[in-house]
Formats: sequence, structure tokens, C-alpha cells
Amino acid sequence: MLEQILLGTYTRRESKGIYQITLDTEKETLSDATLLVEETSPTYLAIDQKGDLFNVTSVDGEGGMAAYKNNDGHFDLINKVTEAGAPPCYVAIDEEKQLVFGANYHQGIVHVYRILADGHLEDTDKIVHDEATGPHENQDNAHVHYTDLTPDRRLAVCDLGTDRVYTYDVSRDGKLSEVAQYVAEPGTGPRHLVFHPNNQFAYLFGELDSTVTVLAYNAADGSFEQVQKVSTLPDGFNEFNGGAAIRISADGRFVYASNRGHDSIAVFATADDGSKVERVQLISTEGEIPRDFDLDPTGKFVVAANQNTDNLTLYRRNEETGLLEMIQKDVYAPECVCVYFK
Repeated sequence: MLEQILLGTYTRRESKGIYQITLDTEKETLSDATLLVEETSPTYLAIDQKGDLFNVTSVDGEGGMAAYKNNDGHFDLINKVTEAGAPPCYVAIDEEKQLVFGANYHQGIVHVYRILADGHLEDTDKIVHDEATGPHENQDNAHVHYTDLTPDRRLAVCDLGTDRVYTYDVSRDGKLSEVAQYVAEPGTGPRHLVFHPNNQFAYLFGELDSTVTVLAYNAADGSFEQVQKVSTLPDGFNEFNGGAAIRISADGRFVYASNRGHDSIAVFATADDGSKVERVQLISTEGEIPRDFDLDPTGKFVVAANQNTDNLTLYRRNEETGLLEMIQKDVYAPECVCVYFK
């Protein structure tokens, strides 16, 4: 079976935009990446149910979101919505309400865009965080890093700068109203979040202290409560590290988290009810700064992107043990920071 993967990138060196690469699940190989959409630093992207593409963009010093129409696998620009300042760093889609969410790290802003009937995007709301920030040097101000739906279709927002996870109700027209805040331990730096399939627990990756925090989720009021906190690093590792991507297997039995600095993927087995995790593996990403990775739709493979060394690494995944085995490395992908299976 051939699986198509889109790759979001920075365009500071050799990259030209969004690339596409093929995973052959029978041969267990990745092919060479080819340029799909020429864009300026499309660092994150998402595709809706119609196959249309939404990605981070930068235009003449302004940052924002771009919409592309899918025409038989080719993407034609619909429009771009930008404003002064740096672009967002995360993209998520609400199919039911036809909304796109963006996390603006540099400005501490939650963006909401509406998808119009003709596919165009327009601004509909934004929230600027102004809560107190944490003690780490990278917490100089609010830094929104993740904006995505909870299982009950609220919006969960991770803010690295304020050490908080915010929960918002989302109206039909895309207006946000805050319903809860989870305050993490100082210096955690909440980056990304994934939910267990039972919808009762979530796993928060702390970029600044390289930890996974197990959170109990209360759907009645949208609140989170800490249950457990574990490191993604080996004992005694004292060099630089920054947490990056976190993923969960479809059956909820395993959580994966990438370390930038230690340059590895930490594998955790979850308790049957999702309330606890235990690290069972640390495996090298065979490159530097693994900004993102993802499990393929079959759950049998993992693809990791090493930003600084311009390479992808392919792993075979044991579905019973969760353990990874490296089967291919040094697959060229320039400045890749987002791995997205179509």
C-alpha cells in the first residue's frame, strides 16, 4: 500500500515549501520528497474532509493562514489571511463549524478563521493571553503553541509561556469563551496535547522540562487535573533538550514523544484506563532536532523529521509492545518540521 505524507517546512535554507513523500508499506521504504506547494515557511498544515489544504504562511513580513483548493492532488491557492507579526505555529480544523484554529507562539494569540462557502478564509476571533508567565528564560511572555479540539469539541490551548492549558467553548460562528484553565508546574512549558481514546485522560508534553503529564479531563466543565508526571529523558542527562511532538496510538496503549537535543523518541506504555504511563523505550531519531513525527494510518510505522539534518527516519512499530525499530534513515527532507499523513 502506498501512503502519501505531506511535509511542512521552514524555508530558511534549501526548502521551497510543502513537500510530499510516499511510504510504501509493503517495501517498508520512503521515497524522495517532491515539492507540492511553493510557500514561505509553511511550518504546520492540515487537510479537511474535502481534501483542501490549510497551512501557516508568511507574506512580506506578515504571518497568517493560507487556504488551498485540492484539484486532483494539486493545490491551487484560494487566499491568505495575514497580519503584522510572526506567523502561527499550529493548524487545526473544526469540520462541523467550518473553522480553522491557529496558535501564534510569538504573539501569544489564539486565532480563529472561518471557512466560507467558496473555500476562502476570513478572521472571526482571536484571544490574546496576558496571564503571568513562568520562570524559564523562554517564558518571557505568552507563547501559544497548540490549538485543537477536545473530544467534546471544545478548544484546548497549550501556552508554553504562561504554563497553562486553556479550555474554550466555541460558538457556531467561531467566537471563543474561556471555561477552564489548568496551571502546570512552573517551568513546564506546555507545548502539545493528545487525548486517550476513552476521552477521560490527556497527555501533555512540557517542552521546557521534557516531561509528559497525565491529565484527567472533566467533560462536565472542560477542566484538567494532574494525575502523573514523568520525564522523557534518561536519568543523568543534563544537556540541552526541548520537548517537541507527542502522539498516541489509535488503541491508546502507547504514547510517543520526541526529544530535541537528546534527539530521540520516548515510548510510553499506558495503563488500561489511560491514567498512568511507563517509559519502555528511548530510540535515536538518527538526526538532529526531531521537531515532528507521526504514526501512519495502519499503526505499523512511524516517520520522524529531523529539522537540522534535513532527514526523515522510518521505523517499524510493534503493535503489541509499542516498540520501534529503525528501518530507514537519511531520507532527504529539507528543514522539515511537520509530518502529516493525508
